[in-house]
Amino acid sequence: MEFNNTKGIKKDYEFRKIYKHGKSFANKYLVVYILKNKTDQTRIGISISKKVGNAVTRNRIRRLIKESYRLNIDENIKKGYDLVFISRVAAKDATYKDIEKAMNHLMRKNKLLNE
Repeated sequence: MEFNNTKGIKKDYEFRKIYKHGKSFANKYLVVYILKNKTDQTRIGISISKKVGNAVTRNRIRRLIKESYRLNIDENIKKGYDLVFISRVAAKDATYKDIEKAMNHLMRKNKLLNE
């Protein structure tokens, strides 16, 4: 999850802090928790439950989320946020375009994209 010097969220306590104090927004395929992190970097974490599918399916979804973030969001997002993307069960049948649209929708909804 390292894009342009951004470090990923990897530790359980980091995820729990974002879940507890962050705001959540959702659509059909993704839920995102957003928390200001008091730095000039934006970090992301990805969480996919075993309910979504087997390891192959979960890794495919994780790759789709990472690639969509890298291509569409990474350069355009406001700095200083921790984002945790959680996949919903519907995402197991989603295409790259579906994930991309869902992610862009969530970022625009929260006014996190630089215009």
